[in-house]
Amino acid sequence: MAVQIKVPSPGESISEVQIARWIKNDGDYVEKDEEIAEIDSDKATLTLVAEADGILKTLVKEGETIAVGSVVASIDTSAKAPVKKETKKVEPAKAEAVTANSKDSYSNGHPSVAAKKMMDENNIASAQVASSGKDGRITKGDVVNVIKNGTPRLAMPTHEISRDQKREKMTMLRKKVSERLVSVKRNTAMLTTFNEVDMSAIMNLRKQYKDAFKEKYGIGLGFMSFFTKAVTEALQVFPAVNAQIDGDEIVYNNYCDVGIAVSAPKGLMVPVIRNAEALTLAEIEAAIATLATKVRDGKITVDEMNGGTFTITNGGVFGSMMSTPIINPPQSAILGMHNIVERAVVVNGKIEVRPIMYLALSYDHRIIDGRESVGFLVKVKQMIEDPLKLMTGGTDPMKVLLGV
Repeated sequence: MAVQIKVPSPGESISEVQIARWIKNDGDYVEKDEEIAEIDSDKATLTLVAEADGILKTLVKEGETIAVGSVVASIDTSAKAPVKKETKKVEPAKAEAVTANSKDSYSNGHPSVAAKKMMDENNIASAQVASSGKDGRITKGDVVNVIKNGTPRLAMPTHEISRDQKREKMTMLRKKVSERLVSVKRNTAMLTTFNEVDMSAIMNLRKQYKDAFKEKYGIGLGFMSFFTKAVTEALQVFPAVNAQIDGDEIVYNNYCDVGIAVSAPKGLMVPVIRNAEALTLAEIEAAIATLATKVRDGKITVDEMNGGTFTITNGGVFGSMMSTPIINPPQSAILGMHNIVERAVVVNGKIEVRPIMYLALSYDHRIIDGRESVGFLVKVKQMIEDPLKLMTGGTDPMKVLLGV
């Protein structure tokens, strides 16, 4: 009996998918619920699993685009499972000794002690000397010849030079992302405003409570939860930043579904933390960890990425000092975090070294005015720089962070 494997629907409005790769090959014996293929849609990467035990027959090639509901494979359930053979431990073969005349000899291209001293004194590189010593070693005489000739002779390159090219078809996810980014630049009046934030207070607070926080909740206390909480507070003060355009109407959201941009092997994905304004720091940290793991493992669902009202992206983890993030439609704004660098700043008339992060807010100027964009970013800055007063309501941080 043959069991057909069909492509399930990844979500509403998705009619086509692409076979990213076959995890199991044609003719392999597979077991029920074992992953057999990865499927790319324009929103997420999903996996196909075997619906029965048997021999797999693939019907679609990697990279091929097919309609949702199509049959992409079948499983012959009448086939018997192969007998597992015991594997014997094999002693590793001894590496063959490098012969004296081998081009891979350690001596090849290396100067003798006397030759090295002379090369350093005359600023001569090994590549400028034609070696004549045993096993390709550079001798003192080789260096003398270079100096006498006046013009150093360049040795032939010891490595191959390639000018090959490689072409790969864009995944459906990458193609969709590129289309959305171009659409944002074309269809929105996007501007970016910048500010800087002194991270001293938040870093000291984190250092003081991170061990107790992890002991109680079993998860680390990072900067992202502080910024998420600060953003949700600022969105309450400046609701236009949390709004979006729908035709000729502006939709104001009374909740904060915050998207967190996560870099994945297939590209950038933005899972959403629902009602982030109602979550504690520990709940935000747990949600971020869960969603990020799902993204990197290719387990994230379309529903977990839909419906965000605002996005945070952190280019600082890659070393970015400054950037202008692109809005994630249909949202109207996105906050960009960057790396933390010690900089000389003026504090109360004195120059001090402080850990500074640059912040960038890209926004749609059609519904967000300059006053609102700047005010929003200043509000986030104030809460990060004074977390005890603005993020905990002036109460004991121990009670807020650890729930005591």
